[in-house]
Amino acid sequence: MAETRHDMLMERNTAIPMRDGAELRGDVFRPQTPGKYPVLMTFGPYGKDVPLKEFMQEAWDGLQKFYPDIVASSSLKHLVWETPDPEAWVPDGYIIIRVDARGCGKSPGRLAPNSPEEFRDFYDAIEWAGVQPWCNGKVGLTGISYHAAGQWRVASLKPPHLFALCPWMGTYDFFRDRTRQDGIFGSGFISRWWTRSVLRNQHGNGESPYHDVYTGGKTTGDVALTPEQLVANRADYPGEILAHPLNDEFYQERTPDLSKIDLPILVVANWGGLALHLRGTIGGFMGVSSRDKWLKIQSGSYIHTYFQPKNVAMMKRFYDRYLKDIDNGWEKEPKVELSVRGPGDTVKRQHQATAWPLPDTQWTKLYLDVAKKTLDPNPTNAPAANESYPAISDGVTFVSPAFTRDTDIAGPAKAKLYVSSTTEDMDIFATLRAFDPQGNEMTFRTGGEAKAPATQGWLRVSQRKLDPKRTTDFTPFHPHDERQALKPGEVYEVEVDIWPLSLHLPKGSTVTLTVQGKDFERPGETGPTKGVGWMYHSDPQDRPPAIFHGTHAVYTGGGREAFLQLPVLPA
Repeated sequence: MAETRHDMLMERNTAIPMRDGAELRGDVFRPQTPGKYPVLMTFGPYGKDVPLKEFMQEAWDGLQKFYPDIVASSSLKHLVWETPDPEAWVPDGYIIIRVDARGCGKSPGRLAPNSPEEFRDFYDAIEWAGVQPWCNGKVGLTGISYHAAGQWRVASLKPPHLFALCPWMGTYDFFRDRTRQDGIFGSGFISRWWTRSVLRNQHGNGESPYHDVYTGGKTTGDVALTPEQLVANRADYPGEILAHPLNDEFYQERTPDLSKIDLPILVVANWGGLALHLRGTIGGFMGVSSRDKWLKIQSGSYIHTYFQPKNVAMMKRFYDRYLKDIDNGWEKEPKVELSVRGPGDTVKRQHQATAWPLPDTQWTKLYLDVAKKTLDPNPTNAPAANESYPAISDGVTFVSPAFTRDTDIAGPAKAKLYVSSTTEDMDIFATLRAFDPQGNEMTFRTGGEAKAPATQGWLRVSQRKLDPKRTTDFTPFHPHDERQALKPGEVYEVEVDIWPLSLHLPKGSTVTLTVQGKDFERPGETGPTKGVGWMYHSDPQDRPPAIFHGTHAVYTGGGREAFLQLPVLPA
């Protein structure tokens, strides 16, 4: 028997009451057929009415160029940034609600992204939706990036009508991933995000360049505030982060206690989310208490893959099971499934497993030899040696021998290093690159970089302290709760968390590890293919030259076993 397909009813600018008497505004897309249906909600600052083409032209162009399956599946006229396309969901008996967060778009009030106040508002919006006459009492959360990251935090507050989560490439960790990559202020992304993505859509911003996708009018409300009023009516997001260099209460209020999350959850990560979401999305999957949890790690641009019909169908199977109580066999889905990436930004194969990291991982060490600039599979009794380099330089690169067989790598990596600085602190930027048998670099398209390297890692060395309870043999965990200044010239042992990766390396391939004191930039290239896209770290308040532009050194041999550890899969 064919399932009913529903026509769509749209209710715009619906008032959603908050506990303090404020009202936020949301758009409700629901079936015209009378009945009770589950809700999928997004809650964020980007503007429920801002067309994708205006918000991020390059994302719109990429969709048109690389994803004909998405274009063929919908008119795209309701498509806005990082939220579901109502045309893909409402006909199958779902209600889509897009809410403008307080101080954003059509919702008046003080703009304070990622704040405890915003999460309380999100809770109230969930509870409002759960008791509406058209809702079956069950609310699920969905969305990409910001709309994924907020799911962890509001779920930890345990709103009674919340029944399922699907964070699509959104980290749970507000310090290590979203704002300070293991201690280093992410100035490039935060500056771009705050000015381009948030302030343009602040409620009352009469100078916003956006036009309502339905009316052509303002997306920021009917009243234009003065520049002074706009400033007074918002938090100083970048300034607050800069004022808190350690993982203190400011960050703890914005990072969830994952153990409080026990709902069914489908976590989707993407290898292309370096320096922002990848590690913390996987970490969220590992940390939640949920019995019913699944992890998918994909390739491609996570900005677009969310809308692909095959992925929408996957999410529907999950939500059908937990929001509609349909016994559809979802529980038989592999607990972990990931794409293994190959040369030419291809997907070599899909790998299924029962847990993360993959239970059959062979943790393989390649030992650094600074005299030879090599990564050696066999530890040697090399004499002590060191290499100095200016922090603001290309640093030092170590090269592996050619792999003697086709090799698949998938999982977290790490580097154990011995380093010193001529100043009281230093930042480590570690970049892992892969080269095919012909010597061509294997690069990958991400949301913000056309030619990203295989993976990267970061560490502020004054925050090198490890948490023994959370550090494992495969992943170091730094609490970042205190600063331990360096003594110039003294050698320190550090462990750098290299973010998870997947690679298929054909026989004859090599890998390299570059260690430097600034963001990786591919030599001789400019523009969007330099290596890190928007994800650079160059704020002078966070990285004053007197401290972070010194001379660094890396040490090997003489009892100092420095190594790169890779997650190799069985042949």
